[in-house]
Amino acid sequence: MKSFFQFLSEASESQATMQAKKLGLKSDGHGGWLDARGEFVAKTEKGKLKFFNQKQKIGGRDPNQVRTPRSQQIAATQTKPQPAISPDIRQAPSTSQVEKPKEDGDTLTVVFGRFNPPTIGHEKLLKTADKVSVGGDLKIYPSRTQDAKKNPLPPDTKISYMRKMFPNFGERIINDPNMKTIFDVLIAANAEGYQNVNLVVGSDRQSEFENLSQKYNGDLYTFDLIRVVSAGVRDADSEGVEGMSASKMRKAVMDNDFASFRRGTPKTLDDGDTQTLFDAIRQGMGVKKSKIKKESYSLWEIAPKFDQETLRENYIKGNIFKIGDIVENLNTGLVGKIIRRGTNYLICVTEQDNMFKSWIKDVMEYTEVKMNSMYRLPGKPNTLAGTTGYLKYAIQQTPGSTLGRENIQKGGRAFLDFINKYKKKKVSA
Repeated sequence: MKSFFQFLSEASESQATMQAKKLGLKSDGHGGWLDARGEFVAKTEKGKLKFFNQKQKIGGRDPNQVRTPRSQQIAATQTKPQPAISPDIRQAPSTSQVEKPKEDGDTLTVVFGRFNPPTIGHEKLLKTADKVSVGGDLKIYPSRTQDAKKNPLPPDTKISYMRKMFPNFGERIINDPNMKTIFDVLIAANAEGYQNVNLVVGSDRQSEFENLSQKYNGDLYTFDLIRVVSAGVRDADSEGVEGMSASKMRKAVMDNDFASFRRGTPKTLDDGDTQTLFDAIRQGMGVKKSKIKKESYSLWEIAPKFDQETLRENYIKGNIFKIGDIVENLNTGLVGKIIRRGTNYLICVTEQDNMFKSWIKDVMEYTEVKMNSMYRLPGKPNTLAGTTGYLKYAIQQTPGSTLGRENIQKGGRAFLDFINKYKKKKVSA
């Protein structure tokens, strides 16, 4: 008969085994775990996975090796020149400004996505991420992009609804305006002292995140292991959770089809809140209820996966995504200039030569029209005329202006009065 301590030990062992299987690792039969290349990468210790040095081969050093100290990793990265960070990659806080995780919390599981709007399909994604984390640290970062066609909800509104729809993940849904790209997230995790990262994404985005995250490991950030885990296959033609997407939800709003929209939201959101969300998306897309008609919008613009033929037709004719255009990848948040047009993909490069590839269905023309911040990046003001951010910056730079934050928040009315008053004085003089 098993003792109580044996029972606890086996329970912990199964937890580590579950995590290892989620990461695609194979057991060596002695508590060690190998990746797909046969490389020793982890070992079960006290019921949890502990990750070790990379390039540890079978038959090499004994698995009871010591992890590379974090100080040595940092020193190693400082011996080689660091690439300049592109404008769409924000600097994370220094390690001296953040509290490092405990020794048993060296792995972070991350979800980075648009969630615009959040759906029952996203609920499946979060549950998968929770299983992958196996009780460890999990952080969910909704993207910050907003536009009328594909991202109608402002970040604060989107996150507020996510916390209502997914209450079990409320505290782990991070509302941080600095986390605009997947690189921002990885740089911040690196600065906080995490040694390993699990990225949980939809199956259609697994390859993209795998290539991009691995490409810059050792340059922009340094992790022992980066695992990109699929949350399952999605089928746009199927019913239920597997076929639900934000694209379908936006289409339902444009078609004024509340019943279809309701089927895409979890039961945690009541009918009243669902209607409010429906109206918020409609407002964000700039369409009045009385004027909603099927011919009033282009499906390929708001939900390209449902009209890829028209999207490709416009692309081939050169109506969209021309060489030199600035675009944003909707999956990763990266912004760059198009340097090559493929058959159905784009090769883009950020201002500081960080390159990324995007399918045409996953990008949009980059615009700052809705930008409210005075600065695009630290030291780089927003100079795009017509934006609230540009207005704020102009107010701040006006010689002799005593306008404060209160006047700026009023939409610049006081600023316009100030300019008109100044003009009158100049004419009378």
